[in-house]
Amino acid sequence: MVDYLRPVRFVDTPVGLPDGEVARLAGGMLWFSAYEVTAGADRITVPVAEIDRHGVRAAALHARIVAPRAPLVLGDRTLRFDQPQVAGILNVTPDSFSDGGRHVDDPAAAAATGTDMLAAGAALVDLGGESTRPGATTVWEGDEIARTVPVIERLAAGGALVSIDTRKAAVMEAALAAGARIVNDVSALLWDAGALAVVARAGCPVVLMHSPDPDKGGHGRVTYRDVVGDVFAWLETRIDAVVAGGVARERIMVDPGIGFGKSLADNLALVNGLATFHGLGCPVMLGASRKRMIGALSNEAPVAERLGGSIALALRGADAGAQLLRVHDAPETVQALRIWRGLRDRALVGR
Repeated sequence: MVDYLRPVRFVDTPVGLPDGEVARLAGGMLWFSAYEVTAGADRITVPVAEIDRHGVRAAALHARIVAPRAPLVLGDRTLRFDQPQVAGILNVTPDSFSDGGRHVDDPAAAAATGTDMLAAGAALVDLGGESTRPGATTVWEGDEIARTVPVIERLAAGGALVSIDTRKAAVMEAALAAGARIVNDVSALLWDAGALAVVARAGCPVVLMHSPDPDKGGHGRVTYRDVVGDVFAWLETRIDAVVAGGVARERIMVDPGIGFGKSLADNLALVNGLATFHGLGCPVMLGASRKRMIGALSNEAPVAERLGGSIALALRGADAGAQLLRVHDAPETVQALRIWRGLRDRALVGR
């Protein structure tokens, strides 16, 4: 049986090609003409027009891959998925690996930074009050609420779209009450037994990130048989469980969890295979900004000197159809995506 499909052989435009020869990726700006089909240890390349011949599973995955992702209407804000969008990272922590300490105990300054990201073109602000770097200390939920809620209130009052980056049910509830509209959980609602019920009751969108050991923070190292296939299967199972728990599938987004319990080789494979995750039928978030893999490939560049690598990964995500790019450097990434969008627009109309 087919395990998963990876869209390959992307084309600039469908114009002039026979019907059925190419397919549109998730209703976005990319078109492709074939799949790399993985079934156990076997991999073959199959034209899009022939994928239905490979069974019910392949046909179902194909249907998910090409289905447009409906926009999320969140009060007076709408989050669209027909082109890549930027989620600006805003941490109010003393110990996050990149910007920890910049906005501790200063909600006004933190909110101003978030507003600047939105003014630069970010679609939303992803706010976190607890570091999820390896070895980080778990934060008491009361402290996490105290860090995040005043910032959310300020941003929401200005009309900002805010997601709360947390594993804790109590923090989710407080953040949503303060005006956050989305939950982004690095444990895929597994760290806190009450988290799934909170999200289901609120009816809010949620980002489920792959975590090999969510109970321990997501950084346990495991051996993958096939990291793309293993992460895909884990997320597929988790989506089914979250839907069974009362969350609508169309409110779910997925994140393969770059840097969480993966080696450099694993992370590279996941980025290269990112288009595979459209087979889950949900918008895909890529969070690779300033991460360790960039330093590992650039003479151990420190965190503050990883902009080039972060932009490269963001553009690679856009080329794979990722709908959300979670980044620290929002203005620079927005500018890069505007150039990407201009190139795509021109390619679609031909020479």
